[in-house]
This record gives sequence, structure tokens and C-alpha cells, in this order.
Amino acid sequence: MGPPLVGVTPIFAISFWGYDLGKRLVYSATPNRSDAKLSVAELAIAGGFSAIPATLVAGPAERVKVLLQVQGQGSGGVVYKGPFDVVRSLYKQGGLKSIFRGTGATLGRDGPGSAAYVLAGYFVAYELVKDALKPANSDQLSVPAIITAGACAGVAMWSIALPADTVKSKLQSASEGTYKGVVDCVRKTWGESGWRGFYHGFGPAMARAVPANAATFLGVELAINAMDKFF
Repeated sequence: MGPPLVGVTPIFAISFWGYDLGKRLVYSATPNRSDAKLSVAELAIAGGFSAIPATLVAGPAERVKVLLQVQGQGSGGVVYKGPFDVVRSLYKQGGLKSIFRGTGATLGRDGPGSAAYVLAGYFVAYELVKDALKPANSDQLSVPAIITAGACAGVAMWSIALPADTVKSKLQSASEGTYKGVVDCVRKTWGESGWRGFYHGFGPAMARAVPANAATFLGVELAINAMDKFF
């Protein structure tokens, strides 16, 4: 629980900041647009852009989390005393490269997962469902509508992102030398289990996606409304 609790605040803060920055970049690239509302493709670009800065924090945090979660399983004993011990041990093994192992796979997961290229992406799904639930004469969403849109965003993202997340977790939890890189991990996973090997844990991922992302977007919307009032 330690790494997620420490890492979740900067990860989500940077992710939503990146999404807003991505939208600003789209607007700056299309100064003569006739409609202020972004298209699905433009939302996808902004969502995909948000993954780039967030991954710099998410990659190492997920590496530490995964190692702590898998230790003690099978024949392996408890190796690490806590998050700081993991970081210290990884740095001794291979420096910053070891700490950031799997960051490329994390970007592969979060980039396509956030943008999703058409309708099923994280921010895209949220915006589409939010617009569909928005009252005709108001921009204010009810709490149930925000929760519903957030839950749909989570399901959409993880439906697409799970294969990349599986590869990322394998890279981050494996001992040195198990995989040569992302391509090698993909090839070995396919050889062992076929396409099903990339969807292990689909049920728990979906069970987590609904409440976690509903809470995330509710927190964001409430925070924005509060800051609008006070600032």
C-alpha cells in the first residue's frame, strides 16, 4: 500500500495537468477553429499526451509496488522491508536504469490507454459520457453522473490497457536477465499462454476500475469546483 499512497497524488496531479496542457496545445495548434468544443480525435491526442509526464512518476512507483506485492510468493521469501529498501536495493543492482525498468512499458500502457485512438480511451470516454449525461441547459453535472462517467472511463481504459499492463508488471517483477526487453517479454508471454496470457487478471482489473476511477473523477470535479469558488 505504501508506494500507491505516496505516488498516487503526484501521478494523478501530473496526469490531469498533462491532459489540460494537451488540450491547450490542441487549441494553440488550431487558432482559427470555428467550434471551441474538441473533437474525439483531439481529446484522444490530449489524453495520450497526459501519459508522457505522468509516466516519469508512475514508472518507478509501479516498479516498487509490484516488487513488494509479489515478494513471498511461491518459493521466494520476503526480500524487502519496505519501499525505501526496494529503491536502495534496485539502485545497488543497476542504478537508475533498474529503478526505471518497465517505464517504457508503462508509457505503452498509459499512452494508448489514455488516448485509445478513438472512443474507448480514458479521458475520451469520460468526456463523451459526461456530455451525454449533462443537463440540456446547464454545464453542472450531478454526483451520480460524474461517478457514472468516471466508472465508464476506467472500464474503457483497462479494456485496452490490460495487455500492456501485464507486460509491464512482468518486466518489473522479474529478476535480472529474465527478459531482454518489452519485445522479448511479449514473445515469451505469447509462447507460454497465447493471447490469454495478456489478459490474466481481467476480472479484478474491471472490479477495481469502476470504483477507483469513479472516485478519481469525482475528486477532480469536486476539487475544481471548490477552487473555482475560493480562487
